[in-house]
Amino acid sequence: MRGMKTALCGECASFPEGDSLPDAEAMTQPAIAFRSPAFFRLASASVIALLAAGPAFAEASDEAIIVTGRALPASVGEAAYDVAVVDRARIVATASGRIEDVLRDVAGLTQFRRSDARSANATSQGATLRGLGGNASSRALLVLDGVPQSDPFGGWVTWPAFAPERLEQVRITRGGGSGAYGAGALAGTIEMDSIGTGEGLSGSLAYGSRASVEGNAMLAGQLGSGFGFVSASYARGDGFIPIMAAQRGPADIAAPYKQATIAARGVAPIGDQTELQVSVMGFTDRRERGTALSQNGGDGADASVRLVHRGAWGVQALAYVQMRKFTSRAVSVDATRTTVTQSVDQFNVPSTGLGARVEVRPPLGEAVELRLGADWRRTTGETNELFTYVSGQPTRIREAGGQSDTTGAFAELSARLDALTLTGGVRADRWWLSNGRLVERTLATGALIRNDIAANRSGWEPTARAGLAYAAGRVTLRSAVYLGWRLPTLNELYRPFRVGADATAANPALNPERMRGAEIGIDWAPAEAVTLRATAFTNRLTDAIGNVTLGRGPGTFPGVGFVAAGGAYRQRVNIDAVRSNGVELDANARLGDWRLSASYAYTDARVKGAGVAAALNGLRPAQVPAHTASATLGWRTLSATARYVSAQFEDDSNTRRLKGAVTVDAVAALPISDRLSLVLRGENLADARVETAISASGIVERATPRTFWIGFRLD
Repeated sequence: MRGMKTALCGECASFPEGDSLPDAEAMTQPAIAFRSPAFFRLASASVIALLAAGPAFAEASDEAIIVTGRALPASVGEAAYDVAVVDRARIVATASGRIEDVLRDVAGLTQFRRSDARSANATSQGATLRGLGGNASSRALLVLDGVPQSDPFGGWVTWPAFAPERLEQVRITRGGGSGAYGAGALAGTIEMDSIGTGEGLSGSLAYGSRASVEGNAMLAGQLGSGFGFVSASYARGDGFIPIMAAQRGPADIAAPYKQATIAARGVAPIGDQTELQVSVMGFTDRRERGTALSQNGGDGADASVRLVHRGAWGVQALAYVQMRKFTSRAVSVDATRTTVTQSVDQFNVPSTGLGARVEVRPPLGEAVELRLGADWRRTTGETNELFTYVSGQPTRIREAGGQSDTTGAFAELSARLDALTLTGGVRADRWWLSNGRLVERTLATGALIRNDIAANRSGWEPTARAGLAYAAGRVTLRSAVYLGWRLPTLNELYRPFRVGADATAANPALNPERMRGAEIGIDWAPAEAVTLRATAFTNRLTDAIGNVTLGRGPGTFPGVGFVAAGGAYRQRVNIDAVRSNGVELDANARLGDWRLSASYAYTDARVKGAGVAAALNGLRPAQVPAHTASATLGWRTLSATARYVSAQFEDDSNTRRLKGAVTVDAVAALPISDRLSLVLRGENLADARVETAISASGIVERATPRTFWIGFRLD
């Protein structure tokens, strides 16, 4: 109907309470020292400078590199769990050149939206495994060199921060519970490791469709008896129009992006078996969502120090700090898609993460391994936003935020008894939520509209996991059971939001999510270069956090105020459970110059709802496909990748269905010299329609269309 409006952005955010209103314009200024456009100029200049620098960095010393840059070795007990590894060769050779695309090689690992970080809103890019989705916050724990990487305020992931050039491998543990990593590893862990060796200059420059440009460079080499690298990445593009062509109007425009990251890492020996690892990283990310007034993105800076001792007593200690600053603007578009109206300006979302972790492995003999450890993490953050726009101007301002703390200790014992590996561990975590508030004022006068102060809360979360693996020749049988948990994010607890006519209230009384699961699997190596892996699993997520419809407009509702006709009133609540059963299959083979990797996951996920969530009982969680698959066939420096994702639902009520899709990518690296190659890349070669979102009025958004790249790579 004429006059109806459709939201193009999901959750979008805070200023300290005081006697007078802050200057909203001043609060849009950076909370972090580097900013666009200066940071973009620095990043692009760094790429060019590194590509021109030559091998001088690597020639600083002729001494042998005696450090690894890695953590302590993987646990003996890991053999009992479903672990997938993506190596460096694959990380740096995908058609998109983006790490979030690399992770799609592992079936069952999904983001809330199907789109990547060039066109998605950053708040929709949480990662999860095994169908435990339905929420934009990550239910899998992502770490880089041991440091958690989800946004401290919202739990989403800023994928452009992680340049593939600097990564050695990614290890994905499906399920597995909390284990040694604790809170956040609900559905599993995604462990990214920086390179630990290398010498000289590597990098790439490429030009692609829609005036896209990418540059990556890394300079690595010995530093005395140690090792170090400096890397820089830059990407920009004019973008594509997200709305499907048949539904577009004058309001629909392309969605450009501009992203950059700089990182440095040094590893130095401080003894025969001890090394110190120091890392710093900074990034900036700017995206638009396909209309005017729809910018989103942010900035970040991380620093970490890790001490690793590989003697009889294995010891590692880690300390880190994260700083984030996010912004996002949401709009409504009229039914004819001719007029854009600002609805929310989340102009400043600063957050900080602090943490420390220590692990000790006492000497108990070659067959037995004991891991003892403890960790602590604090997140603080707030959202500042302008809302309730009248004639294009905001009339109200909101601040919402708080602080969360978790601290835990764990013990895990593993033993390798000939062909049998046994493992078991326990963990206890203590959590605190404090300083929670939601404050709203009239912008013109500063008059207080609401001042909700949440009660401080705390609790204990005990978890455990156990497993076994039995190796019989080329066949390994394994089984595991586990518990996991996740604390609600500050965003889920304290921030209400609107999407078009729909309004969702915050809920400071949310309980932690808890998961229990079990799996059984078989690994088979029929030949030296062939591995096949199958896993069947069952998971049950209780107190799952979701947005549940409690009423319809027109009317005034608690926590959000007036909801217009056609709008829904929702609140974040703890749903009874999400039950997820499924099967995962993986295969890898290398025959001469040929190589094949394939992955498939079937997930039957269903909501168990009662009370206010009774209407959701038996439905699928939002954004959870039943089938995902990926296969890559390569010959020498040529490769092609096919991916399939089945239909899934946009919403919890399963009324908006996103169609399934098949995409095909290809990469060809044509050697020019021993180190230099001409690289041709193609994304979504058949220009498949990959639907990522659908509004209540049926407006459909898509992921990246067909994209071609040409460039050079220096190895």
